[in-house]
Amino acid sequence: MPPVTIINANGGSAFLIVADHAGNAIPGELGTLGLAAADRARHIAWDIGIAGVCRILSNLLDATLIQQNYSRLVIDCNRPPGTHQSIPVTSDGTAVPGNQALHVTDRQRREAEIFSPYHTRISAELDRRHSLGRPAILIAMHSFTPIFAGVDRPWHIGLLHHRDNRLAHALLPLLLADGTLTVGDNQPYDVGDATDWTIPQHGERRGLLHVGIEIRQDLITEPEGRRLWAVRLATLLTQAAQSGEAAS
Repeated sequence: MPPVTIINANGGSAFLIVADHAGNAIPGELGTLGLAAADRARHIAWDIGIAGVCRILSNLLDATLIQQNYSRLVIDCNRPPGTHQSIPVTSDGTAVPGNQALHVTDRQRREAEIFSPYHTRISAELDRRHSLGRPAILIAMHSFTPIFAGVDRPWHIGLLHHRDNRLAHALLPLLLADGTLTVGDNQPYDVGDATDWTIPQHGERRGLLHVGIEIRQDLITEPEGRRLWAVRLATLLTQAAQSGEAAS
């Protein structure tokens, strides 16, 4: 399987959707990383449901989608290479035998074969738009587990940002206006240079309008939930982008 899949490559929208943890594939030479099938299907291996949301959202917005297909247990494409979170030896209390005591050449190979092609493709798309004078709005899509380390997470959706909160804070009141949603502002995570790669590298460094979106996984495990969230976000992202651009 290639590390990257491009959906709607010629999309006319300013939105560029990226999904760092869309798949849970493992290269054949790594076997199962020593994990049972149940663990390879858990949230520790990928962002459950987000690929489906992204594909529907891509279609609704006429937006290009770039998704990464390998498990984040092989290499996490939203973590700075070389950090302990990049190729985790444990995840949410589960040991990953295939990641124990890796030689530096093994790490470099995973970076070269999975991490780099994915981010190179994002950079190439943003460079192409810049050369054509086309706008780009980066939407980094993720999902999160309802319970982590034994702690319940009440948010239905979280908006992530760091140095630039224009789009996140334009989208926040639109989501809150629903009245039925619990919305996190930099919850259940925030963004930082030490822990994140996609937003700092592709959004902040280029000065692009951007936001990270986290949807709780139990809301998008089924097709209808994925459709509902994609429809909701297609409408609200369009409104928020107009507001965020006006505020810039």
